[in-house]
Amino acid sequence: MRLAAPKADPGLYIPMALGVTFPFNITVGMPLYFAIVQATG
Repeated sequence: MRLAAPKADPGLYIPMALGVTFPFNITVGMPLYFAIVQATG
């Protein structure tokens, strides 16, 4: 990332990425993963 955007602040873009993916994984991902485990187990 440093080569692509040398002025980028990792303290900013890492929490922003988590801020997008974490709510999605809680609301959609967990029930989906649980359903897959139940169907295959």
